[in-house]
Amino acid sequence: MGKVGALPDGVIRKILLSYAYVGVWIFLSFTVIVYNKYILDPKLYNWPFPISLTMIHMAFCSTLAFLCVRVFGVVEPVAISRELYLSSVVPIGALYALSLWLSNSAYIYLSVSFIQMLKALMPVAVYSIGILFKKEGFRSETMANMVSISIGVAIAAYGEAKFNWWGVCLQLGAVAFEATRLVMIQILLTSKGITLNPITSLYYVAPCCLAFLSVPWIFVEYPVLKETLSFQFDFLIFGTNSFCAFALNLAVFMLVGMTSALTMNVAGVVKDWLLIAFSWSVIKDTVTPINLVGYGLAFLGVAYYNHSKLKALKAKEAQKKAQQADEESGQLLEREAGDGMGKKNDSQA
Repeated sequence: MGKVGALPDGVIRKILLSYAYVGVWIFLSFTVIVYNKYILDPKLYNWPFPISLTMIHMAFCSTLAFLCVRVFGVVEPVAISRELYLSSVVPIGALYALSLWLSNSAYIYLSVSFIQMLKALMPVAVYSIGILFKKEGFRSETMANMVSISIGVAIAAYGEAKFNWWGVCLQLGAVAFEATRLVMIQILLTSKGITLNPITSLYYVAPCCLAFLSVPWIFVEYPVLKETLSFQFDFLIFGTNSFCAFALNLAVFMLVGMTSALTMNVAGVVKDWLLIAFSWSVIKDTVTPINLVGYGLAFLGVAYYNHSKLKALKAKEAQKKAQQADEESGQLLEREAGDGMGKKNDSQA
């Protein structure tokens, strides 16, 4: 028995479990980013083949997702027709392939810390593309916030010690494709009542993504790999790297199920600051004061965006509860009126 005024044991356990899931997600996300940087960076493991690395991830995730869905029954498969797969899942798979390809390629040219700063543009891209596809309404206040985030990222880019235009273009392209993918999921799947968790998403999307990546791989990386006679596939490095990528998807599934997508966004901000600190202290990437000022401004904009989303979500939930209460009270009045009429008829009889 807990003390009077203290939280119940069940609530405390749930809070601790939520923090544990957040910690696991931050650790795995942190690990995957640093591990990918280690493999792709010419100064570290020196295996600069981002398409090949992404294909290894997709092949590994496809296999494990199939086992989770079809063999072990961890999650139930979602019924998707062939027509829906071709019209909805295939375009999402293509966008996912492009996003992963470009984001992994950026690690060859940019520091981990600067990449995290550029990723702060994700809300800007999602909001802009949402307006373009008429999934979001234009609001001057929100757009002003998006501008402040963009200015912050621009200041961070101005202060970057090892600025590389090609790397920046790759990362911005990855942000654009990922934002488009998120909007297209709403348009092509969510609007049709289909919800895919990270496991079923990998089950359907990863094989499609693997097929799309094989096209540029044949022309861009396969000829170079074929001539690299000294390379031997390191099962330990690529196996553990792929397992971390799959475990990250499992962590997303558990974190969102236990808390909310907004909690993951807030945890993502904490992860980004940890990565910047790690990049500066361990990898010895240069982080300038102008970098920090710019990212700090972008961080405030992203925090305000998440706060606005939370307020809107709470207002929507409150409105939904109010409507449900009105409907229930209306049904109760109808029943009482019906009972009254019945009693009146009985007395007349």
